[in-house]
Amino acid sequence: MSAETPRRSKLAQNILLFARTLRAAGLPIGPGKVIDAVEAVKAAGIGTRDDFYWTLHAVFVQRREQRDIFDQAFHIFWKNPQFLQRMMSLLLPQFQYDKSGEAEEREELAARLAEALQGDRAGSMDDMPADEEEVEIDAAMTFSDREMLQAMDFEKMTNAELAETKKAIASLRLPIMEVPTRRFAADSRGRRVDMRATLRASLRNAGAIPLKLKSPKYRHPPLVILCDISGSMSRYSRMALHFVHAITNDRDRVHTFLFGTRLTNITRDLRHRDVDIALDRVGSHVKDWSGGTRIGHCLHDFNVKWARRVLGQGAVVLLITDGLDREGVEGLEDEMIRLQKSCRRLIWLNPLLRYDAYRPQSQGAKAMIRHVDDFRAIHNLDSMQSLADALGQATMRSDRPNAKETRAA
Repeated sequence: MSAETPRRSKLAQNILLFARTLRAAGLPIGPGKVIDAVEAVKAAGIGTRDDFYWTLHAVFVQRREQRDIFDQAFHIFWKNPQFLQRMMSLLLPQFQYDKSGEAEEREELAARLAEALQGDRAGSMDDMPADEEEVEIDAAMTFSDREMLQAMDFEKMTNAELAETKKAIASLRLPIMEVPTRRFAADSRGRRVDMRATLRASLRNAGAIPLKLKSPKYRHPPLVILCDISGSMSRYSRMALHFVHAITNDRDRVHTFLFGTRLTNITRDLRHRDVDIALDRVGSHVKDWSGGTRIGHCLHDFNVKWARRVLGQGAVVLLITDGLDREGVEGLEDEMIRLQKSCRRLIWLNPLLRYDAYRPQSQGAKAMIRHVDDFRAIHNLDSMQSLADALGQATMRSDRPNAKETRAA
């Protein structure tokens, strides 16, 4: 009796660790299921490995899509948990499968499982004997993390990869060419005569009248960012906010608005130098995270309440959304027309553009695509860098007529 009790206790503890690994990998497993699993194993017994496998499978797996990750976790965890918890973060993402159609999906599951096993290691390593031999793992064959992260989709990243990506985003800069303003400054090589300065100079010189020249002042235009925070944009909008924070703290005249079912101005929140504090403030003010989307309604609020304040002096607008509007196209096209006429350049950033076969087929996307000056993807570091390069080009000024010319025509 005394020898059997520690054995059962150890088995229950291992089942608990296995359940934690599955939960960290994305399976909905709570304390109740852990208790059910222990009771099921106690009732069914452990005759063979297959019996044990299907006993736990019956408790933990509820949907078809959960089978693959359970199968991988079971065959890895129940061999040597301590050793494999050290190896999985390096080996799992490189596994290859024979079924080409499922290869990408299985790699994503493997990455999630690797992260789960690595995160659960801290709790289980305390149970390892002190005199157990340390295993050294040679990671020399792994390829550059930087190159991998540049092209990796934000949606497919693990928490560790997201942390590295956020550090890379913090170093990005968004150059926008300077544009001439209506104000002038004295310039000895200017092409226009400054009549006021010339007349003042003539009063000081009774003889010849020296001509004073002037040139337009140049300044980069304001940057206005409208970012969708609905459920379909959750991961991308959070990464975009890190990008916007880096821009806000690198230049002046950056205005940021978030929208889901309502419009929220977060410009002041993002001005804090610490990105974590800034995003905490944003989270406390925004009430519609990961909800529905009312693009037309929110653009109407922006055009009525904020456009005159922030779209002056040839502002550039970045509209970050997937174009999926729960209210369809009601009023959306009219608001897009007004927004485009009010700014120098309107750029639509859509994470769905990462798919080669993507076409704007939804009603909202069709209404929006006709009234933008540029259409770009924003799903990884490469797309963010290409956006920065595009805005820094000399072809910044759009050839389309501005608002006054359109109304005159």
